[in-house]
Amino acid sequence: MSLDIYQPSDPSLAPGEARCPGPSAQDIIARDGDQPPAPLLASAYEYLGNDDISWSRYTSQAFHDLEMEKMWTKTWQWACREEHIPNPGDYYVYDIGPFSVIVIRGDDDQIRAFANSCPHRGMQFCNSGEQGSGKQFIRCPFHGMSWHLDGSLREIPCRWDFPHIDEQNFKLIEVPSDSWGGFVFINLDREAQALEDYLEVLPEHFANWPLEDRYVVLHTEKVLPGNWKMCMEGFMEAFHVLATHPEGLRGSSWANTQYDLFSPHVSRFLQNLSSGNPHFERDYTEQELFEFLGHPDETLPEDKTARQAHADGLRESLGAAMDVDLTGVSNSELLDSIEYHVFPNACFFPGVVIPLIYRFRPLGVDKCIHDIMMLQPIPENGERPEPAPRERLAIDEPYVSLESFKTNRLSYVLDQDTDNFERQWAGINASLKGAQTLGNYQEARIRHFHNTLDTYLSA
Repeated sequence: MSLDIYQPSDPSLAPGEARCPGPSAQDIIARDGDQPPAPLLASAYEYLGNDDISWSRYTSQAFHDLEMEKMWTKTWQWACREEHIPNPGDYYVYDIGPFSVIVIRGDDDQIRAFANSCPHRGMQFCNSGEQGSGKQFIRCPFHGMSWHLDGSLREIPCRWDFPHIDEQNFKLIEVPSDSWGGFVFINLDREAQALEDYLEVLPEHFANWPLEDRYVVLHTEKVLPGNWKMCMEGFMEAFHVLATHPEGLRGSSWANTQYDLFSPHVSRFLQNLSSGNPHFERDYTEQELFEFLGHPDETLPEDKTARQAHADGLRESLGAAMDVDLTGVSNSELLDSIEYHVFPNACFFPGVVIPLIYRFRPLGVDKCIHDIMMLQPIPENGERPEPAPRERLAIDEPYVSLESFKTNRLSYVLDQDTDNFERQWAGINASLKGAQTLGNYQEARIRHFHNTLDTYLSA
């Protein structure tokens, strides 16, 4: 079955107005007829221009250093889940570039974040990426100075030699921290705006999908070969589905994905899945689509679309497997790929079949860490399972190599995505053109991201 890929542009349309022929994401959701939450009916796009974006923004050490100085030190970033530090003395170390922060739960049950650096001689209290429990105080392993869990000074060995220290001014350096959706966020700017204001439309939209009522069923960290922005941008559009994920073309309305630019810090794509593909040269029947979706020996009920019948089956099977009631969940929430991006580096999916959370953190200019969590609703019995342990993967280790990921089809999709990056990074560095040329609509979120980045770098 071949694809009609080439479609000439319409010169009568203004830049940014063109859309792929066929039903839109909103058309497909309307056809479902199941009244999804209002955020899924919202749309917010604007044309942002078509200038090329220089590759030096990815390859330049000076640009990377500027990001570290002016952007990473001024933005809210999720450090861990609250369930990672459920008890007093539990702690989690979050690292971004040269900066390191200890997120710790105090004796008063309050979560605080401190610079992972002793104010005496700069020794790190904890190793980068460390996680632990049972701390009664924070002690420097170099000279033994210690602080209470609220950051106040506890002890200075040979206190007689430090008459110049004012205990009120020798506390641990606390950085702003707050929680949203069960995630603990930190900001290295001690005069940062409130997290709720920074998140803009996100709390309002996710009121329908409370992530605090979910738990971590899978957690991976993988090193990727390429600049963090390059790798992250590979996950911000569905345009790449055509060549990178061809096995899913029949069921994915990839080129009809909706892109929303809600506010400076928040954007979204909404890609319908299990919906059919308007790009095939010949129409295929709903029965054929139903079989492709995993029902080869079943007959599609006459009164249902393939998408509806598939969703009904998943509500029953996934609901039983997770011990949750999915009867009130719309088709789009259940099936579709819905990705919200929060500047600078985090993506949150509210869906059920694709319950991903991920972020990208730089490891210098040419490598980054891709953190992935999968969140599942807490069972109806109300008991929150323990979060899955974090599993680390090197550059050459695929996601399918993890036993915990082997049965999940998303592992193959993620490997297809990340297999692109080594060749893309090499191509960027070999480019004689010196810049990338973006689509006006399908890659609008990438341009939107760079516009927001520039507001920080020019501040």
